[in-house]
Amino acid sequence: MSGLPAPATSCKISLEKAHSMRFPGENTANLTMQQLRGKEGARVRRTYHEHGERTGVAWRHRDYDRADFAGGDPINQALSAAHACLYGIVHTVIVALGAASGLGFFHTGHERAFVYDIADLYKAEITIPVAFDVVVSGSTDMGTDARRAVRDRVHDGAILARLRTHVAASNLTVNEIRPLINASSLAQPATSPTVCTGHTGDAGIKPAPASPLQTTIQP
Repeated sequence: MSGLPAPATSCKISLEKAHSMRFPGENTANLTMQQLRGKEGARVRRTYHEHGERTGVAWRHRDYDRADFAGGDPINQALSAAHACLYGIVHTVIVALGAASGLGFFHTGHERAFVYDIADLYKAEITIPVAFDVVVSGSTDMGTDARRAVRDRVHDGAILARLRTHVAASNLTVNEIRPLINASSLAQPATSPTVCTGHTGDAGIKPAPASPLQTTIQP
C-alpha cells in the first residue's frame, strides 16, 4: 500500500468528486446518501416530464420488465433501448481505463453499479431526449430506432473524452482497489449498510445480483 492514501481517505475523496460532478455548484456535504439518491431520482423524473411536455408524448412513469421488452409502452421501450446503448458505451470506457465497474456510489450491489453511476450523468443530455424524439417520430420499431438514434447522437466520439474525464475523476483504479479490499478498516460492518440497487429515477428498485465489491467500500 506504499504511496497510497489511507483507505478511508481514498473513499472520501472519490465520494466528494462523484457528488460534485452529479450536483455541480451545490453544497451536498451534509446530505445523507439516501437524500442524495432522492435528489437524483427527483431530477431524473423531472427530466422525463420536461421531455414529455416538449414532444407531446404522454408520460406516466418509468415502467419496464427486463424479461419482457415488448410488454412496455412505446416510450418505455425507447428509453430502455437508449439507456442500454449508453450503458454499453460507458462500460467500455470503464474497462478500458482499468476502473471497477462494480464499485459504484449511488448504485451498489450490482456488477455494473459504477456503469449506472456514470451513465446517469448523460441521460438528460442524450438518451432521454433521444427516446422521446423516437416515439414522436412515429417509429414502429422502438428498440432499433432508439439504438440508431443514440449512435447518431454520439457518432463524433466526443463523449469518449468526456467519459474518460468523469470515470478517471470519480473511481479508484483496479490497482488502488486491491489493497483496499484487504484493508482491515474496510472489513464487513457490524450492521448491514443501506443498499440501493437498480437505477435512480426509474420505477422502483430492481432486483440485482449481489456484487463481491458491495461491502468493500460503502458510501
